[in-house]
Amino acid sequence: MKINRTTLKSSALTALIALNAPIHALEKPKTMEDMWKIIQVQQQEIEAMKMQMNGAKVSEQPPVANAASGSVKNLERKTDVLSQEVEKLRTNLAIPEEAKYKSMYGLGPAASKIYQVGKGLSIGGYGEGHYQANVGDKGNNKDNADLERLVLYAGYKFTDNILFNSELEFEHATTGEGSESKGEVSVEFAALDFFIDPMANVRAGLVLMPMGFINQIHEPPFYFGNNRPEVEQRIIPSTWREVGVGLFGQITPELTYTTYVVNGLNAEEFGSKGIREGRGGGSQAKAENFAYVARMDYAPEALPGVSVGGSAYVGNSGQNQTFAGKNPDILVQLYEGHAQWKYRGLEWRALGSWGHINNADLISSQRSIDKKEGAVVGSENYGWYTEVGYDILPLIFKDTAQYLAPFFRYEQFDTIAKAPTDFPDDGNMDRHIYQFGLQYKPIPNVVIKADYRNISAKKGSVPDDFNLGFGFIF
Repeated sequence: MKINRTTLKSSALTALIALNAPIHALEKPKTMEDMWKIIQVQQQEIEAMKMQMNGAKVSEQPPVANAASGSVKNLERKTDVLSQEVEKLRTNLAIPEEAKYKSMYGLGPAASKIYQVGKGLSIGGYGEGHYQANVGDKGNNKDNADLERLVLYAGYKFTDNILFNSELEFEHATTGEGSESKGEVSVEFAALDFFIDPMANVRAGLVLMPMGFINQIHEPPFYFGNNRPEVEQRIIPSTWREVGVGLFGQITPELTYTTYVVNGLNAEEFGSKGIREGRGGGSQAKAENFAYVARMDYAPEALPGVSVGGSAYVGNSGQNQTFAGKNPDILVQLYEGHAQWKYRGLEWRALGSWGHINNADLISSQRSIDKKEGAVVGSENYGWYTEVGYDILPLIFKDTAQYLAPFFRYEQFDTIAKAPTDFPDDGNMDRHIYQFGLQYKPIPNVVIKADYRNISAKKGSVPDDFNLGFGFIF
């Protein structure tokens, strides 16, 4: 069998040119299917080169045969390099080299990494720690240093339409021998997403309540101060999660929504400090009663950086339990509205929330009988805050990627805005907080924080505090 020398040289030259192209010039596959197509093309080139080499040997053309042999060796070397690069690409499909931190579907930027992978595993997380000094209250030995949280996000994308996402949180650096105040390990959320249509997708599992700013996006680089706003802890009890199922999506590119049916709160755990301890948290939560929560957000394209929205929670929390000899439903209602504006270095937020608890008198009576601390449960509660910060570094250093923002926050809340009939309100949970501080980011996913809080109560005294801390995401 005769092989045309010109054809052989032309084919070898074409293959060598293709193989000598820089590896980084190859378009990286976005899916496993794209990667498999690349492998198939390379395999075909290898087979073609082997056939050409064998043909050269038959035709007894030593120079051509030697050239073909050298080309095959070079091909094998290039193929090894390509195989290593393809393996690297396959790994990057699961764990991208450069994470793009962007909030998606109501979750924080680090928690949203799973939505950006082609398929497979995604790992992320965040952490924060701080030092707190109680000003003017030295005798009570309350100054402390705390690794408050270390969190791991783990997600897995099964297909383009089905994925799992979760958050595992370690608090206060230890499990504390069973004492929650010393530390605990918790699943903050763990849910399956089923993508059906941009307007309607399904989420099921342990879900974050879509209320306020902090419940869903609570990563430290994305809120001011070492402590989360008290309104979003006392009135809206972040981080608030329950077992449920619901829908999320966008009605228009500017208008998004989230809504769930979840297990109800447990009124037995309500107290003077609010409904926070009544959260189920997915830990054998009582589910005799159910609740409904819904949220909408509007971000007009005509006003970049502006978003407004609101949410509502309604559900019974009696959980078929007895309170002062009766078996009430105990309807809980909680509503909030929020607005946000980001313009260049300026960041501004405002949020207000109001709640109502039916049969608060029966809960208070039962807590008094049981001699529980903070027995009086408010039939109404409210809170609001506003904050503003401005990145001043671009005014000093042009084109800097670093961030330095002084900020100010004012909060007002009262967990017993209205006490049940015949029950006193001691006024200690009617509070005002003035807070100012600095937020420094040497890179976007690492933050150093310092702040001072002046706290006053209608009755009783609450010490001011100074806080210095750090946070990060990955």
